[in-house]
Formats: sequence, C-alpha cells, structure tokens
Amino acid sequence: MRLSELSGKEIVDVKRAERLGVLGQTDLEINEKGQITALIIPNVKWFGFKKNGNEIRVPWNHIKKIGADMIIIDIPGTEAEPE
Repeated sequence: MRLSELSGKEIVDVKRAERLGVLGQTDLEINEKGQITALIIPNVKWFGFKKNGNEIRVPWNHIKKIGADMIIIDIPGTEAEPE
C-alpha cells in the first residue's frame, strides 16, 4: 500500500468509538527499512485549539483494518471513559 492511498483516511479508535484525526494531519514513524512503525496523532480539538498538548502514538500492529474511508485502530488499555 502506498502512502498516497492512506492519506485522507479518518483514524477511529474502536474501543472509544472516537475519531482521532485524519491521516495527513498525523506524523508517521518510519524505520530505516522504510516501513511505517507507528502513527503519531496530535491531540487537538476542532478549529485547531489544543486539547492538552499530548500526542497519541499508535504502533502499526494496533491497526486493525484499513478501509476505503477510515483506519480502525485498537489501542490496548484504552477503555471508554465514563461520562
């Protein structure tokens, strides 16, 4: 799969049923062989205002499905937060 095919897809956390961002607004962590090892997603709200300044690092092996419009991830240890 090419990077251009990934660009523009929404990243969704399956456990929290939350949209984390769009690939293209994220950074990729790439090893010396040119393989993607992780997605680095900035933690921002709408209109670009920072939520708390942290980033979410998603290792490539936590990506469960890459579909036509979105990327489904499953990060261990992230449960749905009570409201």
